[in-house]
Amino acid sequence: MHPAVSVIFFTVMSGAGFGLIALIGLGAPLPGGLAAAFLIPALAGGLAIAGLVSSTFHLGHPERAWRALSQWRSSWLSREGVSAIVTLVLFGFYTLLWMVSGERSLLLGVPVAACAVLTVYTTAMIYAQLRTVPRWHTGLTPACYLVFSLTCGFLLAAGLNGLTGGEPGAAGFAFFAILIAWAVKVAWWTRAARAGLASTGSTMETATGLGAIGKVRLLERPHTGENYLTREMVHVIGRKHAAKLRSIALLLGAVLPLVITLAIWFFAASTIWLIPAFVALMAGLFVERWLFFAEAEHAVSLYYGGPGA
Repeated sequence: MHPAVSVIFFTVMSGAGFGLIALIGLGAPLPGGLAAAFLIPALAGGLAIAGLVSSTFHLGHPERAWRALSQWRSSWLSREGVSAIVTLVLFGFYTLLWMVSGERSLLLGVPVAACAVLTVYTTAMIYAQLRTVPRWHTGLTPACYLVFSLTCGFLLAAGLNGLTGGEPGAAGFAFFAILIAWAVKVAWWTRAARAGLASTGSTMETATGLGAIGKVRLLERPHTGENYLTREMVHVIGRKHAAKLRSIALLLGAVLPLVITLAIWFFAASTIWLIPAFVALMAGLFVERWLFFAEAEHAVSLYYGGPGA
């Protein structure tokens, strides 16, 4: 699949934003005061909204994006839009109450957190539902999206709490959260390596229906020029290149944040240093999400001599 920058930005940024919203709603320790009650929710909502807005740039007609909301009964994309709006509206009320009363309502915060988690789940299901992309069609896909979203939210929340002297023990929880998140991703990569089109029985013979007469090979592409399918559904990345990018993702998103969290934990340093760990994790996730799309093999590639052919 073509790794569109707008979609990569969307999944990483909105995931972090909704993860932070969920942690705020669940009562994660944060600085007090009116400024914090405004700025911290603004940061969480800003990350989520920036990601959602960027996703519309991948549409042929971004001005018609609102129409997708009407298909919530059958479309995960529509469900994502509806759940995102509900989450942000509830979060807006939560923020106003926090600013006015100076207290964070757990009664309202729990539904906010549940809606935020649901939004990330619906985003992941846009991809996990696709049987035509075997690498994505697994429960590990929403699991990856959810653990990374909540881990990003926890790192950012704990880092912001460090502005007023957060507990170093939070770095220990952050360490294990990062470890678990990447363990789930490694499990996803391990399964993906075995989940090519051939593993599902999809070949050029089955795609064309000509298997009965022997081995089928591509004589001429169906189109002489590029079209939507060749731009969006057929993308080839070399194994060496993919392995190098996977190493970069692990170095930036796993090793560096783990070293930072261990240092904070060991030296009892301020959790404000978790913010650089959050930035490193986000950088690693941009690479990881690029690979998520670039390595995916869509069944339509069989008609164009793609990797599964």
